[in-house]
Amino acid sequence: MDELPLPALFEQAQKIHQRATDSVCDQDVVRKGCQALAKCEDMIGKLGLFSTNETKEDISTTNLKYILVPYYLGEMIEKIAQNDRIQILKASQAKLKEFLSFCEAMELTPKDELETSAQAGPNAFVDQRARKIARFKRQRAAESKLLEIKERKERRGRSTRAAALSTPVEAGEEELLDDDGEEEREAWLTAISLAICKAFDLLEMLKKEEEMLSAVKERQLKEGEKEFSQAVLDERIKKAEAWHRDAAVRALYTKAAQPITCATFAQDVLEGRAQVSQAHEHKHQPMIFGPASLVGGGLTSERERMAAQVFQPHHRLPTMSIEEAGLKEMEIMNKWQERNMKLMEEANSAWHKDNKKLGPSEEDDEDDDAAVEKARRWDDWKDDNPRGAGNKKLTPCG
Repeated sequence: MDELPLPALFEQAQKIHQRATDSVCDQDVVRKGCQALAKCEDMIGKLGLFSTNETKEDISTTNLKYILVPYYLGEMIEKIAQNDRIQILKASQAKLKEFLSFCEAMELTPKDELETSAQAGPNAFVDQRARKIARFKRQRAAESKLLEIKERKERRGRSTRAAALSTPVEAGEEELLDDDGEEEREAWLTAISLAICKAFDLLEMLKKEEEMLSAVKERQLKEGEKEFSQAVLDERIKKAEAWHRDAAVRALYTKAAQPITCATFAQDVLEGRAQVSQAHEHKHQPMIFGPASLVGGGLTSERERMAAQVFQPHHRLPTMSIEEAGLKEMEIMNKWQERNMKLMEEANSAWHKDNKKLGPSEEDDEDDDAAVEKARRWDDWKDDNPRGAGNKKLTPCG
């Protein structure tokens, strides 16, 4: 870790922070992330990347991401498991306050947060609720904006790779680089704005937790109990495990069973011949008459099978149940509706209607000229061949 440069060390620390935020990590990983972030903070101070005389416009795009180091460190410290929880809370709050004060100096903190934090009066609860609502809206907007920037960058990367494979490199790469720089700066500023919202919420939560732990500690000191005994903790663990175990057992009985849709199977359940939990495929089994049915055993030989088919009912046995017939009819009706929809679409999209809708005006003009030319040729033919000119021999007076 000592040999890594600042960008590589920050990237490693950011990956550990993301991993710890998304899921529960081992304490060794959390402590390693804290060490990496502390090393980043030390290197930033030695390099003098930031100054109190600067604003966010004076900070370069490559150095914007290092503003998040105190925030990441405050979140990682809060995840450390230690007996003295109050000291962990104080250290985490110190880093978060350092991050918020630096953002305020860089003019990155929203004005309404500064105004509402300075106000105190009878309407404190109303102001606090309004502040939380506005902060939640800013957080949602920042998250959606980061997602949009990520998707836009992925789309541009795919299009750039496709263009590089299909066409040679052309002029205009500087503009793309400028766009990438502006987009990266916008992404980091949005990430800092999101971190500010989360830092305010986390700071309030840590303050409340510290107050509760301090009150519990004071009460224990007054009562003479400096710490909980191990026996009490073991008893509480056993009670919690027993409660979860009983809840898992109750869930098996409280879970709704699958509805019974077969009338024959429902009658068997009511009369005690079958259980609800048994699998049933709703298939009709034909009745078998003959010696095998009287004995109640299975058909073990060809002779018994033929003997069982001797005495059969005079009517035809059903090949499916009522439920299966209904499902079959429903399937036929769905296919019939789909076919009618296709026929209606074909009727509405006839070739003569499509030609009228899609045909250009020039084709209409050509069709009109052809019709006029045909009518003129027909008039000329009628002038050369008067009516009845070829039928004179068929007339009586011809």
